[in-house]
Amino acid sequence: MAGADSRDRTGGGPLLQRLGPPVAVFAVTRVLVLLCVFRLIVLPGVDPASDVTVLYHSWFEVMRGGTFPLHDVTWQYPPAAALPMLAPALLPFLDYTSAFIWLACAADVVGFGLLLRAGRDGAQGSRGMAGAWVWVLGAAMIGPTVYARYDLQVTVVAMAALLAAARRPRVSGALAGFGAMLKVWPVLLLVGTPPGRAGRRMWAAAGIAVAAIALFFTTIMPGGFAFLTFQSDRGTEIESLGSLVFHLARRFGHWHGGKVLLNYGSVEFLGPYVSVVSHLALALTAIAFGWLLLWRLKARTHTPATMCDAAFTAILLFTTTSRVISPQYMIWLVGLAAVCMTLRASVQAFPAVLVLVATAVTGAEFPVLFHDVVTSSSMGVAVLTLRNGLLVAASLIACRNLWRASVSRAPHMPDAPQAAPVPPLRRRPSAEAPHR
Repeated sequence: MAGADSRDRTGGGPLLQRLGPPVAVFAVTRVLVLLCVFRLIVLPGVDPASDVTVLYHSWFEVMRGGTFPLHDVTWQYPPAAALPMLAPALLPFLDYTSAFIWLACAADVVGFGLLLRAGRDGAQGSRGMAGAWVWVLGAAMIGPTVYARYDLQVTVVAMAALLAAARRPRVSGALAGFGAMLKVWPVLLLVGTPPGRAGRRMWAAAGIAVAAIALFFTTIMPGGFAFLTFQSDRGTEIESLGSLVFHLARRFGHWHGGKVLLNYGSVEFLGPYVSVVSHLALALTAIAFGWLLLWRLKARTHTPATMCDAAFTAILLFTTTSRVISPQYMIWLVGLAAVCMTLRASVQAFPAVLVLVATAVTGAEFPVLFHDVVTSSSMGVAVLTLRNGLLVAASLIACRNLWRASVSRAPHMPDAPQAAPVPPLRRRPSAEAPHR
């Protein structure tokens, strides 16, 4: 037994047997992703890297001059998003697009390393390499889009925040706050913070991080919060849950006067009844957040996995009910599902599997079948219905599992000590009793 432990500590024996397969598959799949994103292997459909080449690069040029893109309505991100946009300047020997892709690949390696570290010991409470496998497969199934959006970097920050929660609550909270200033959604990581001092430390650290970053960017670059006014006239993005109404209406010729346009950086439906569907999506999001608040108030049991399970559920609800479900949003879900799967106490294994299947469908939908989605062809509508149906199912099951695990299940109470049985009294022989 001691010999086996020694081999694990030195990197040999059983440890290599556990790490070897995921590392090998990670290397192979990432080489394929790089070949696709650099167009050495050309997939049908649109070029996912065009956002980096056109949008990100244009923002880079503006921000390099010391200001945010104040007059560009496609800029819809918190101020810390400037960091991944400006980061390619660290590799001046590469063009902007190539530098961005290689930095995204580096972030992917960091995220994979965090999951390997979380699962390598195989200690009690760990699922071993399950989380690493979810990341290896899920990120690969997204395809070249995974390296052509800055969502990968945001997701790695969120993963680091959740993985640090148990031992370093302040670090966890600071990372969640930093993530929120990168792309808002990581603030939902805090919905399941543990009760007591650890939870208060997380919230305090997150608040300090947000305030410090906001002050920093407000001081050095004007327009850091202009993005808050750039959302009012959005339509319904053609891959969202609500978009299925218009896809089906187009298929059957019942939607007249509507059109599909590139709007606010995404392809959206614009026309009759779009505002109604968009408002319904916002109402669904509000209901989802109301459910999360109710869960938080009712929760009685908190395990080491509760914060991760709650974060995964919250982002599932936010994504599914949103009026925009871009392909890169699946990166968020894969990352949080991977963190949940590092913990044996997690109750989200089945929703994580549904997310992986939805991710595979998304990788086919964009970029390969995106034209079919834009034109509402039968194939496009079928693929989109399948993907969104999987997300709805994953969301509902995740909510049910989280509620059962932390609300319906009574907190574990140690058994009350039982009184030791009193031995029967034995009469002591009296002095008067005759001895036989």
